[in-house]
Amino acid sequence: MSLLDANVGEEYIVKNILTDDEELKSFLFSLGCYSGEAVTVLLHQRGNCVVSVKEGRYSIDNELAQAVLI
Repeated sequence: MSLLDANVGEEYIVKNILTDDEELKSFLFSLGCYSGEAVTVLLHQRGNCVVSVKEGRYSIDNELAQAVLI
């Protein structure tokens, strides 16, 4: 299941980042989004997903949200 499938307001644990793009993995890591980390989806919008990781809130596009498996 990816972040696109997540219920709003529920906390999930990141299981894997499904991409071969090292730049994308590095970007997610810089946000604190990596395997074993808790993430909460705050809002699903057209084309975007607002998530909370650690104490930050981030808007990520659906392609990026699809790569984060929970």
